[in-house]
Amino acid sequence: MKFKQIPRRLLGLLSRNLPRRLIRRDALLESVSGVAHELPAGLAKQRLECAAASAMQLYERFNSHPEGITELEAETARGQFGSNTIENQLAESWWKHLWHCYSNPFNLLLTVLGLISYATEDLIAALVIGLMVLISTLLHFIQEARSNKAADALKAMVSNTATVYRSDAHTGKSEHSELPISQLVPGDIIKLSAGDMIPADLRLLSAKDLFISQAALTGESLPVEKVADLRDQVSDPLECQNLCFMGTNVVSGTALAMVIGTGSETYFGQLAQRVISQDEQPNAFQAGISKVSWLLIRFMLVMTPIVLLINGFTKGDWWEAALFALSVAVGLTPEMLPMIVTSTLAKGAVKLSRQKVIVKRLDAIQNFGAMDILCTDKTGTLTQDKIVLERHTDVFGANSERVLRYAWLNSFYQTGLKNLLDVAVLTCADESQQPDALQHYRKVDEIPFDFERRRMSVVVAKEAQYHELICKGALEEMLSICSHVRQEDEVIPLSEALLARIRRVTDELNQQGLRVVAVANKILPATDHEYGVADESDLILEGYIAFLDPPKESTAPALAALKKNGVTVKILTGDNELVAAKVCKDVGLDAEHILRGSEIELMDDATLVAAAARTTVFAKLTPLHKERIVQLLRKQGHVVGFMGDGINDAPALRAADIGISVDSAVDIAKEAADIILD
Repeated sequence: MKFKQIPRRLLGLLSRNLPRRLIRRDALLESVSGVAHELPAGLAKQRLECAAASAMQLYERFNSHPEGITELEAETARGQFGSNTIENQLAESWWKHLWHCYSNPFNLLLTVLGLISYATEDLIAALVIGLMVLISTLLHFIQEARSNKAADALKAMVSNTATVYRSDAHTGKSEHSELPISQLVPGDIIKLSAGDMIPADLRLLSAKDLFISQAALTGESLPVEKVADLRDQVSDPLECQNLCFMGTNVVSGTALAMVIGTGSETYFGQLAQRVISQDEQPNAFQAGISKVSWLLIRFMLVMTPIVLLINGFTKGDWWEAALFALSVAVGLTPEMLPMIVTSTLAKGAVKLSRQKVIVKRLDAIQNFGAMDILCTDKTGTLTQDKIVLERHTDVFGANSERVLRYAWLNSFYQTGLKNLLDVAVLTCADESQQPDALQHYRKVDEIPFDFERRRMSVVVAKEAQYHELICKGALEEMLSICSHVRQEDEVIPLSEALLARIRRVTDELNQQGLRVVAVANKILPATDHEYGVADESDLILEGYIAFLDPPKESTAPALAALKKNGVTVKILTGDNELVAAKVCKDVGLDAEHILRGSEIELMDDATLVAAAARTTVFAKLTPLHKERIVQLLRKQGHVVGFMGDGINDAPALRAADIGISVDSAVDIAKEAADIILD
């Protein structure tokens, strides 16, 4: 991957600490306007078929080869499938933007009255009305143009490439090169490594220690393991362990993959077309202006004919009666109202800009003040979107510095790429322990992580007489190689009773929304032999390290302020319900009743409205679930805001009366939002 330097001033304060080579996911997806879990039926079927197919079946299906396709075959495929680009939502031309700023019912009504005044030679009235409309429209246009320019400046300018294997037509030898992702075609073989963006929809052919971040799609804060072989049959392509989707990114590991979908035939391509083609619904402010305008029109339609008829019949001068009726119509219309409203909103936008808040649409300011329900995503909005080590305990749940020390040694001495969990361990460990550990310990050997064992070990030496094997990994896999547990300074055999107690402790940690990793060790005689998987046996279980995506420090005070001002907050997240409940508890939200996406699927609109009224936390939601909840709340007469920063939040941001995003959000979220917070 190659990319241009991103000006830090434009991006503001970023909330994510990503690896140096990690290209921002929003850069690849610039201006795409939405995403949802639900793939079109044909595309979902094709992805599941590719997931279940063998490597040879894939080569036959896409006319590909293990050494890659030739340039001629790539050109032929590009002619059939097109370039690997997403259909962007085109920027609105200045004259269209000017028309939208002008074309509200109030301005149209005043324009008609102004034309009638001009036709009846009342030039002063026509001039005044025209001036009011002009000032209102220009204020609206200039302020929104400035805001949109500032929002566009937040977009990262990136040139993306992918490592592609292409075979020589004459020699048949395979050569790899960096090609622009727009040149990728189905059947291409590409190489992935840590920090790469996934440039198209892919099927893995081989993978080593591969972790993919799908937070922008699913809202899950932790990376997902990906392997070449499909282990479990699933109905949702996103849950296939051997498929990768455009817009996600590689956190760690390497892989070889085949392109199975490009451009409009990718997950994003289909969903971008769906959202771009949708018409935006009028928000609460626009609906209010429309109601006032039609009320005035109805008054005029009633009063003007009555005044005309009474004056005409009583005075006999129908021309003068018509002029008087027109003056009544003009008098009923507050000509300065559009200018006063626009100038007031513009003043509010300028004041907010001094607080580093970009108001893209002036209407949003009034909706912001009228909002009575705020729906918000969890990952990246309530939370830091950064994994931290929350707990380090012994086998029985008591805090343990010994476990933290062992975990630190394991993470520090491994030679593989440090994943987010390792980084969290190294960050959490007391700095005073590091010089001491480096002074007294030396690394002897390492047993790398693999997906079958789901654990990794390092062997260190402190004394010349013995070596110490330190292992950490998934709980079940660790229990299978442990024969003893440590209880304070005593080592006792692992019994059924202890096993049951261990499961109770770890279940309690899981219920707190924590991801649990077990830590164990073993003393071995000092030898020169190479250590292997066979040495991972009869270990002593030391305890657990538990990880969490913690809430931001500003979250709890902000939620308290919203409650004080009469705004009800609802959490709409794609993440696990246990994690969501833990975060909500930490920030002071009631998480007693949780509604899951699978339950929402079974509800009709009336049932869901009743459930949404009493529910604060909605978990395991797809983007369309979020959009549906927001729309139903609006239909109940609420002014609904939605705050989100991921691809999966874009449909709900568009559906809300006011969409709120942050400067570190993906581009499609910022584009769909009405207000962007720095």
